[in-house]
Amino acid sequence: MTSDSGCLRPSASLQGPNMNHILVTGAAGFIGFHLCRDLLDHGVRVTGIDNFNDYYDVDLKERRAALLESRDGFTLVRGDIGEGDLLDRIAKEGTPEVVCNLAAQAGVRYSLENPMAYQKSNLEGFLSVLEFCRRHDIPRLVYASSSSVYGGNTKVPFSEDDPVDHPVSLYAATKKANELMAHTYTHLYGIQTVGLRFFTVYGPWGRPDMAYWLFTKAMLAGEPIKVFNHGDMLRDFTYIDDILQGVNAALTADHLAPYELFNLGNHRCEQLERFIDVLGDTLGIEPKKTLLPMQPGDVYQTYADIDRAREKLGYAPSTPIETGLARFAEWYRREIA
Repeated sequence: MTSDSGCLRPSASLQGPNMNHILVTGAAGFIGFHLCRDLLDHGVRVTGIDNFNDYYDVDLKERRAALLESRDGFTLVRGDIGEGDLLDRIAKEGTPEVVCNLAAQAGVRYSLENPMAYQKSNLEGFLSVLEFCRRHDIPRLVYASSSSVYGGNTKVPFSEDDPVDHPVSLYAATKKANELMAHTYTHLYGIQTVGLRFFTVYGPWGRPDMAYWLFTKAMLAGEPIKVFNHGDMLRDFTYIDDILQGVNAALTADHLAPYELFNLGNHRCEQLERFIDVLGDTLGIEPKKTLLPMQPGDVYQTYADIDRAREKLGYAPSTPIETGLARFAEWYRREIA
């Protein structure tokens, strides 16, 4: 599927929607929190929804939510996007011009342990969002996809036009399903949908299950870190501020096609070993490593081709890992350690 598929209607490119009021799902999550805060900084009214599930420390989500609730223009709704008429009840307080769906069950390895959580959140929940947009004539839906849809692809960098028919985890399969579901609703109902394939996002207020957080926690405790595939892995690590630039552009840009997919990555492939060394230097700690084999569901390499995002969104990531990890480490020592 490409962004200019001839089967979609309307065929012309579309103007960006007004941005007075936006609904952000997953508002107490990592990217959702940063997005809400940035939108509020720019005077946008934000309604955020989150179910505060316990996949990782709920207290971290509560701390993010408390910071948002202290701001004028923010309304928090506690609940699950897939439950009953919750979204419709939100609309009674004012229909948003745009919806940004960041709610999802995250994690590749967790999908091996609890697959039903992905069916409920990533499939049923996303369908509820699509139906909400259809019923209330929402002109644009921006939603989180993932670099994981590229599966075991070996051609790099990954392009949005590459085939993504061979996911290697259930998480990846649900994200590919989201793209197909969005395509269908664009075709049937004319809802403009913009899918964002995020590449290994990191930064302050991040997720405790992510490798960089686990590495930091272990190093500060003097414990060994678990390094999969003996460190022979490549990742396109993307700092949260760069991701926000792309998300904001996806929410507001003019002249997007009815159905769009964009890679949001740093367009730089880093060796996991180098990433660990930079983090160790930032912390002033020599990492102790426990080398382990590749885990089921993992991939060897991710690397984003961002030409389409550059052209249509003006996307221009600029944060090297030395800068991003230093900012994260400073935040972690202040807020967590």
